[in-house]
Amino acid sequence: MTELDLEKALNTIRFLSADGVQKANSGHTGLPMGTAALAYTLFMRHMNYNPSDPDWSNRDRFVLSGGHGSMLIYSMLYLTGYAVSMDDLKQFRQWGSITPGHPEWGHTPGVETTTGPLGQGFATGVGMAIAERHLAAIFNKPGHEVVDHYTYGIVTDGDLMEGISSEAASLAGHLKLGKLVYLYDDNKITIEGSTNITFTEDVAKRFEAYDWHVQRVADGNDVEAIDAAVKAAKKDPRPSIILCRTTIGYGLPTKANTSGIHGSPAGKEELAKAKENVGWPVEPMFYVPEEILAHFRTRLDTGKKAQQTWEKAYEAYKAAYPDFAAEYERRLAGKLPKGWEKSLPVFPANEKGLASREASGKVINAICGGLPELFGGSADLASSVKTWMDKVPAFSSETPEGRNMHFGVREISMGAVGNGLQVHGGFIPYVSTFLVFSDYARGSIRVAALSKMGVIWVLTHDSIAVGEDGPTHQPIEHVMSLRLIPDLVVLRPGDANEVSEAWKYAVEHRDEEVALILSRQNLPTFDRNVCKPAKGVAKGGYILYETEEGTPDIILMATGSELSLAYEAGKKLEKQGRKVRVVSFPSWELFEKQPKKYQQSVLPSEVTRRVSIEAGVTTGWQKYIGSEGIAIGIDTFGKCGPGEIVLEKFGFTVENVVKTARKLF
Repeated sequence: MTELDLEKALNTIRFLSADGVQKANSGHTGLPMGTAALAYTLFMRHMNYNPSDPDWSNRDRFVLSGGHGSMLIYSMLYLTGYAVSMDDLKQFRQWGSITPGHPEWGHTPGVETTTGPLGQGFATGVGMAIAERHLAAIFNKPGHEVVDHYTYGIVTDGDLMEGISSEAASLAGHLKLGKLVYLYDDNKITIEGSTNITFTEDVAKRFEAYDWHVQRVADGNDVEAIDAAVKAAKKDPRPSIILCRTTIGYGLPTKANTSGIHGSPAGKEELAKAKENVGWPVEPMFYVPEEILAHFRTRLDTGKKAQQTWEKAYEAYKAAYPDFAAEYERRLAGKLPKGWEKSLPVFPANEKGLASREASGKVINAICGGLPELFGGSADLASSVKTWMDKVPAFSSETPEGRNMHFGVREISMGAVGNGLQVHGGFIPYVSTFLVFSDYARGSIRVAALSKMGVIWVLTHDSIAVGEDGPTHQPIEHVMSLRLIPDLVVLRPGDANEVSEAWKYAVEHRDEEVALILSRQNLPTFDRNVCKPAKGVAKGGYILYETEEGTPDIILMATGSELSLAYEAGKKLEKQGRKVRVVSFPSWELFEKQPKKYQQSVLPSEVTRRVSIEAGVTTGWQKYIGSEGIAIGIDTFGKCGPGEIVLEKFGFTVENVVKTARKLF
């Protein structure tokens, strides 16, 4: 391609993106115009992908971490031949379009992950690179590299300010993720002005300290220089960042290099002048020269041939290693091994019982052998949250086949890394920390929930029973807060068998984000010959125990560690002549999915005497207890002291539940 034609190709990206924002009268013009050369270099010279098959397993992944610049990726997807049309570009940011304001995974062909909250894409890309490294270690054989792809991304000033990026960068450098290459859109502009007002660190030295391969490109519009830097990056065994000095809103006569063009249209006059300055037609909008479109569309043929070459090599691999090939295909298809659920443990009745975190650990170790895609870890808390898979090595640069992940004390990035594993494909990822620290990871939880990414969160030490650690470590509002996130399934099991069923649900529902809320303290294991089967967990709420069939006098409902209180209190009320129903309520979200008939069978409307018991805020329980019911909970911060004493002081005793229930008669 001649220099003149190359500039025309870059201007096509710039103006196509700017026109999309201008037509919508909403969006971010600056990033696409400033990074056109970065995107061109990756999509046209380095990335291995097939627009006709966006899900090809060995494709390179691209992450636009600065998701606000979404018109850049939509323009590239259209130009290179993905199922994104010109009409789709013209519907940018409109209701029902596949070109929303920020990229959404599962919504637009070719979009590899949801981005927008800055730093999320950076950290998610690290998860993708971990996924590639692990699958390569498991499935590649001498002469057969069926897993061999890169994760590329464009990251921004704002990305690198966010703490999540620092955490993820530190982890990536430690793990020597050499197939991770980020181009840094170093335009030195933020919404409030120059980055100099807040961000004057030496980014290159920072990433060198993280053990990344660091390069500089003086002119972010110099395709040849960017190309050379990417080539060098791919030869280095470390993750790479290329600092590209760019100009936000490049080509705009008065708004380029200003904060005013970050999050707004260029304006008709400004955009017209920019087009005129380079001899570009002002009208029609969304103009794409035929020869330039033809150039970009060569990627259709190139990508098809690349995939065909890989498929031919894969057939040879399949012939040589049929069992590995079958397993690879199963995992990438997201199909569970037949009969995996038979390994789920069944726990005998035990009055002393065990902590639900302990039960979870036993479940993990029972199922991990039959679920090789199970991969996860904690934020430096494995011994406390019980997520370690025994007899399985840790993932590291030396042992990439390992499945136990040491995330370090990095809750903020841990969730996004888990999201990266999930969107890459071939994994059932789980991540873990104390429930109270889920606040750090809320951004990643929310992104995963809205995109239905299906990461499993194991959140332990779930109440004031944490005790001596005091109110800083005692979650109060956290369970309810997580319930507020749409499409997040919160499961707080009440005994070991409910834990087993909760894990079963999480594993089988890969399009749902699931949070398992688990106790530090021991919980009795119910006698299921007396109580109803724990399989009711899948319905969110079920009758655990009742005096007799028919209409009860009172319903006691509880979640998690408080379920045994409800059961014991129910037995005492029963002895006092009351017909009692005890309802286990591990998941509001799953209960709400059940038919009204089922809901009515569990919580009959004619029974107005109701008590809920949960060691957290009472907000929200009114929906289930009604106007005449009583919610036993905590609407203040906790206190320091031995766990059993703290529980007693806050009223979580059988005696107080009975006393409260009797007020309703």
